[in-house]
Formats: sequence, C-alpha cells, structure tokens
Amino acid sequence: MKLNTTVDAVTQRIIHRSQPTRSAYLAQLQADAQRPPGAQRMGCANVAHAFAALPSNDKLKVVVEKAPNIGIVTAYNDMLSAHAPLGHYPDLIKAEARQHGATVQVAGGVPAMCDGVTQGQPGMELSLFSRDVIAMSTAVALSHDVFAGALMLGVCDKIVPGLLIGALQFGHLPTVFVPAGPMTTGLSNDAKSKVRERAAQGLVGRDELLAAESAAYHGEGTCTFYGTANSNQMLLEAMGLHVPGTAFINPGADLRDELTREALRTVLGRQTMSAAGPSQDARAPSGGSAAHAVASVGAMCPPIGLVVDERCIVNAMVALLATGGSTNHLIHWVAVARAAGIVIDWDDFSALSDVVPLLTRVYPNGSADVNQFQAAGGPGYVIRELLDGGFMHADVLTVRAGGLREYTRMPTTAAPNAENIEQKMPLALTWQEIGASKDEAVVRPASSPFSPSGGLKLLLGNLGRSVIKISAVPDDCHVIEAPCRVFDSQEALQQAFKADELNRDVVCVVRWQGPQANGMPELHKLTPPLAVLQGKGFRVALVTDGRMSGASGKVPAAIHVSPEAAAGGPLARVRDGDVIRLDAPAGTLQVLVADDVWAAREAEVMPAALRTGNGIGMGRALFANMRRNASSAEEGACTWL
Repeated sequence: MKLNTTVDAVTQRIIHRSQPTRSAYLAQLQADAQRPPGAQRMGCANVAHAFAALPSNDKLKVVVEKAPNIGIVTAYNDMLSAHAPLGHYPDLIKAEARQHGATVQVAGGVPAMCDGVTQGQPGMELSLFSRDVIAMSTAVALSHDVFAGALMLGVCDKIVPGLLIGALQFGHLPTVFVPAGPMTTGLSNDAKSKVRERAAQGLVGRDELLAAESAAYHGEGTCTFYGTANSNQMLLEAMGLHVPGTAFINPGADLRDELTREALRTVLGRQTMSAAGPSQDARAPSGGSAAHAVASVGAMCPPIGLVVDERCIVNAMVALLATGGSTNHLIHWVAVARAAGIVIDWDDFSALSDVVPLLTRVYPNGSADVNQFQAAGGPGYVIRELLDGGFMHADVLTVRAGGLREYTRMPTTAAPNAENIEQKMPLALTWQEIGASKDEAVVRPASSPFSPSGGLKLLLGNLGRSVIKISAVPDDCHVIEAPCRVFDSQEALQQAFKADELNRDVVCVVRWQGPQANGMPELHKLTPPLAVLQGKGFRVALVTDGRMSGASGKVPAAIHVSPEAAAGGPLARVRDGDVIRLDAPAGTLQVLVADDVWAAREAEVMPAALRTGNGIGMGRALFANMRRNASSAEEGACTWL
C-alpha cells in the first residue's frame, strides 16, 4: 500500500528539521558501537568489580568466553500493581540466558510512582519530573558500560518514556522492552465513573466509593482503562520495541512468562521465528553510515538508536492517534524523539490527526477496557489496518528480524503434551493471524473507522497553543463559548463546585499548573465535578496549562496551554467573567476581549503561596531546580536540554 501523502510529508519535514541533531546522535552512536566490548576494553580492576558477584560459571562465560552480557534495568516495586509482576523476571531471564550461553545482570533499578495514588495529592507535583529522574537512573545503571544489550522492565505512565529516553543515551545497545500486562477486568470503567460522579455530588459516601474503586483496581497488572500506561504499550508495539503482541497479555498467564523469555532471545538475536518468517518490508534505517548495524537471526538485534528513527517516531504518533491514546504523549514522545536527535512538535501531531482514522473505542473513548480491546484484535489488528491503509511506515527496523509485519499477529503457545509437562519444558511460542475484528464496537477496519480523523486538535489563538482530545467528547460539545471562572488551583475549583458556584455555562480556567509552576500535575480529579455540570445540561469546558492525564474524557478540555502562566503566558492575563470560545473544529481558543484592552492588560504573578520548594514537604523542594529549568510542554517539559 502506498504511504499516505500527509504521513509522508510530515515524515519528510521531521527528517529535514532533525538533520543536524539526528546526524550528531548517529555519529555518537557509531563511535560508541566501534569500541571493543567492556570486558576487553576496561582495566583489570574495573572488570573484577563489574563481575565480582557473578556465579563462577557466568564469570567464566563473560570474561573468558566473551559471552554477551545483558543488563536489566527494572522498575519493579510491589506497590504498583503494574510493576509487582516484574519481581520474578530477572531470575526467569537469567535462566533463559544460560540456555543460550549468555549472562545477565540487573544493572539497576529506577523509581516508579503511581499517578493513581498521587492524583490530587502533593506527590503528583513530582510525577512529570519523575520521568527525567527515571531517564537519569537508567543512564546511571547502564553507565557501567559492560553490556552487549539491555532489557527494560517497566510499564506505567512516566516509567516507559523515562526508560526509553535513558536507553536512547546508549543508542548503540540492542534493547528490548519487557511489559507485565493489564490486570483482569473488575468493575467496569463506566460503572466506576458513575460512582465517582455520584460521590462528587455527595450522593454516596466514602465506603461505597472505596468499594467501587477497590473493585476496579483489584489485582496485579496495569489499570484496565486506555490511559497513559496502556498507551505506552500500544506505542512500543508500533515502534517494534517489544516482542510482538506482548502488550496486553495478563500477568500470571503461561504465555506471559514465555514472552518474557522470548525478550531475552530477541535481544540476543535468537528469537523464535513467526510462521511468516522475515518480512520483506524491513529495510535499512535512515542515517547513512550507521546503518551497518542491521541485525539478522543469530546476531544481536539492531541497536535501539537505529530502530528509533524518524519513521519509527511517526509510527508511534499514528498509533496514538488511531487509538485515541493519552494526551500525555504529546509531551512524552516529544522528549523521547529528542533523545534520539529527532525534533517533533504539535503541528506534526495535528497534521497526522487530520488524516489518521480512529480505529478503537476503549475507555475513556468508549466502554470497553483493554482486555476487551485485546480480545477483539488488540494492537496487532490496529497495526495491520494502519499498514494496509498506508498510514504507517512498513520499511522500518524493529527488534525482530521479521520487521513490523510481525507485530500484526497474535502470540500463542502450542498445546503442551504430557512429556513437556512432566519435564517442565518451556511452551512453544507461535504467532497467528488475527483475522477480522472480533467486536466492531471496539476495533474497526481502516475502511470503516469510528472517525476519519484521530480526534486530536491543535488549538491556536490569543491564549497561546494548546491541544484537545475530542475522541470522547460529544459532538455537541466541540464548541463552547461562555464566561470564564479563573482558579489558581484545582482545589479552588473543587471548592467552588461544592459551594454550587458553577451551576451555569462556564469555562473553568485553572492556571499555574505548568512545568515551571508546580511540575505540571495531572488534574484528573476535576473530571467528576465537571462531568456532573455537563450532565446537568450546562455548557462547560476546562482551559489549563496543566495536564488532564490519559483518562481525558467527555468534558472538552484545552490542556497544556503554552506558554504557561508562570512563564508570563496569556492565561496570566485572564480575568473572571472574560468570555472564552473553544472551537475544536476550527482549531481555535480565544478570549473574546477587545484587542486594545487585551494588549494593555498586565499579567498577574503566580501567588507566592502556590510556589513549591520553599519548605513545602513531600519531597517537592528537591525538584525546585527541575521546575526552574523545564522547557515548555510542547518542547517535552524536558529538564535536560
């Protein structure tokens, strides 16, 4: 299928824009790749320290036999439901490595916080910047520089982008990402949301609300709605950084452990081949002289810095739009791309959104959860439809020899026989064609999408640049014009709601929520009260320089407004009663104030009481330097550029 002209044009402008930084990145990658292996390059004391704790047989393999040594970077902790399953992965991987004459070391751990725990709490102000802490922690882990490849163990919101940014600093290493899968279905997301809205109105008490939340979030695995964590997994599949079809296999399944073993085999280039064999789509990457590192079966998989090229990034963007994924990735993937020397912006997302069809309805953009999405066809179905429709680049490298077409199939295991069971032999992995959608209320073909566009709009106007996800917003709410009410915190909005001050058509402006102000926390706690107002028939919208998370829902929200108020952005000049017009179809966000009045109006200064880091607890003081140095949301909210 011929590549869509807009997808091609966006890719070409990204390649052109990124040429200086991408060339510099590839030059560094090549220089790093040409060095001798660590055990041969380092001094004897360095080598002795690096491998002192290895069992003697493994030490012999890596030092004398020069076997490949694979580093694990893990986000394991047993507080996060999505990361608790990762605890036994290192032992599983080490055992598999010994079967293939390789060694494995846990190179280091990275912090992993749960946004579900910290929503609306002081800890949420650490959340966005934890991504860059994770990236730095990944770099520290790999800086021992004795690894022939790496496995990244992580799943959730900031963890995967942080691991990816860190891994790209070691772009010469073959690297495979290893997830844990979603928890099984509990209380439906729709039912949970209804209880939350009733609680916001005071119609149910804490006991009933806690019972509902506990029924929804009940076991190991990621949350089952299609938020940032599960969007991460979809994007990694589209980028070819997983074992194909790994994303949404539940923890504890026999297939889950076998896919984890396959991750080790994949990084070593000893993968289990799918029935279709190597794809003819896979071609050498862009980047000239660095393209020599393409892997074949029996050699290490390609270096991650070559896999993640401009086309790979565009594929991730397309997959995000086609599935109505998390708005957080308009920040995170800008930073990920920059880590590989690639420069993207919101104009690129917007142009792609105009032509990429919406192929899924998964909560909050529908009623299905990710388990139903997986059962209906999952990421493989979506990737196949996008490839066949000309919306994704097929000629890309992946961590597998079969190319991106391998990611259009579903993994399974051959039925075990009595001998296999008795000898406790690993299950035999195979991949099968997905076929037609098993539920067209959840996933549809590109020829008959839920919407011809991706549902993401860039908004421009005198309030700056912002984005809105309209895939879950009712059609009659795509344009909102109403007087505004200005809030300096999400708590202030919630107090006004409880005092019945918002029972009218209103645009709620919540400012001082950007990276430089307070670390850009998610404002997901505002969804229930605003949804209640919408349910009463009022015309409501949210405008903020903060985030609304991967759970952005049915209330129209212009988010990530840039420049942010704390940097002197236009939201600092808005006053109570100003009429604001949000027009998603037209792509505009305007305060309807006379030009001369608007030009003469002074920007307010962020109240001193809102500034964190001056003796305020919960660790926020330690992140003051990150707030001072953070780039804008559109630039990835990076603290390292």
